[in-house]
Amino acid sequence: MHSLFEPIRLKSGAVMKNRFMLAPLTNQQSHRDGRLSEDEFHWLTMRAQGGFAITMTCAVHVQANGQGFPGQLGIFNDDQLEGHRRLAAAIKAEDSLAMVQLHHAGMRSPAELIDGPPLGPSANEETGVRALTTTEVETLRDDFIAAAQRAERAGYSGVEVHGAHGYILCQFLSSQDNQRDDTYGGSLENRTRLIHEIIDGIAAQCSDEFIIGLRLSPERFGMRLDEVILLAQQFIDSGHLYFLDMSLWDCFKMIDDPAYQDQSLISAFTELDRKDVLLTVAGKIYQPHDAVKCMQAGVDFVTPGRVAIVHHDYPKQVAQNSSFKPETLPVTRAHLRQEGLSEKFIDYMSSWADFVED
Repeated sequence: MHSLFEPIRLKSGAVMKNRFMLAPLTNQQSHRDGRLSEDEFHWLTMRAQGGFAITMTCAVHVQANGQGFPGQLGIFNDDQLEGHRRLAAAIKAEDSLAMVQLHHAGMRSPAELIDGPPLGPSANEETGVRALTTTEVETLRDDFIAAAQRAERAGYSGVEVHGAHGYILCQFLSSQDNQRDDTYGGSLENRTRLIHEIIDGIAAQCSDEFIIGLRLSPERFGMRLDEVILLAQQFIDSGHLYFLDMSLWDCFKMIDDPAYQDQSLISAFTELDRKDVLLTVAGKIYQPHDAVKCMQAGVDFVTPGRVAIVHHDYPKQVAQNSSFKPETLPVTRAHLRQEGLSEKFIDYMSSWADFVED
C-alpha cells in the first residue's frame, strides 16, 4: 500500500500528498443558476478533509446552454465566483489541491434545462440537435479558456478539460458524431483541433503554476481506441498538459478491439511516452487492492468515484488500515447522509443500479 501514500510532484511544482484524486462526480446539488450551494460545498470539503490529494468538482459547465444535469455547478459568469472562491479556499485549507472540471454537455444537454435546442458538432434531426457554426465553435473555445481564467482567479490549483463520456469535446473527437466540413471536422487533426486550441489557450492565459488536466475515454460514444491512443500521445507531446485522466469504465478489462488481442485497456495508456505528464485512471476502483493493482500497472495516481461517495475519508481509511474493506453496495440512505450527501444527491444515486437500498 505504501505506493499510494508517496507524495508526487506535478511539473507545475504542486505536490500531491498521496496518490488519490477525487473523481469529478455528478451530484445535482447546486442552484439553478449555477451558483454553489451549501450542500455541494459540504460534500466536496468533506472529501478534502477525508484525505484526497486532489479534490475535483463535478463537471462544471462553461456556457449556460451547455448544462448537462439539474443542479449543476457553473463557471460561466462572474456571479458564480463568490462560491468558487469559498470552495477553493476551503479545499486548499485541508492540504488538498482544488480543481474544477470544465464541461459542456453539447448534444447531451436536456432540452428542458437550456434555452433552445441542444448543440453539437453536427445536426441530428432525430434528437433535434443543432450544429454549431464555426463562429460558435470559436466562442465555445474562448468560453472554456475564460472559465479556466475564472477558476484561477477564484484560487483553484488548476482545471481538467472534460473530453470524455460523449460530451461536446468528445463529440468533436468522434467521427461518428462529427460530420463537419470545416477546420473542426473530417480528419483526426481537425477533430482534435478544438481541444488543442482550448488547452493551448489555457496555457497561454493562465500562469505556469496552474495545473491543466485532460479527461478522455475510449471504446464508447463513437471513440476508436487507436485514435484515442494517438491523440493522447499528441496531447502529451504538446507540452501543455500536466496530467492525463483516462476514464476506462473498468481499469481491469481486456481491450474489445481484436487488433489489440490479449492486451489490457490500462496498458494501452501506461505504455505511452508520458514524458513529464502524470497518468491517472478511473473505472471500478473500489477495494484498496484495486488501487494498488492500478499503481502496479504503471499509473501515477488513481481516481476513485463510487467508493469516494460511500466513504468521504477513503484515503485516510486505507492509510490507517491496509485491510480496510469499504461498505458493500447497496448502502442505506442513512449511511449516505452520514457521508455528506444531500437528499437530492441521494435521490440521484438511487437511479444508479444497486447503489442505494430500497
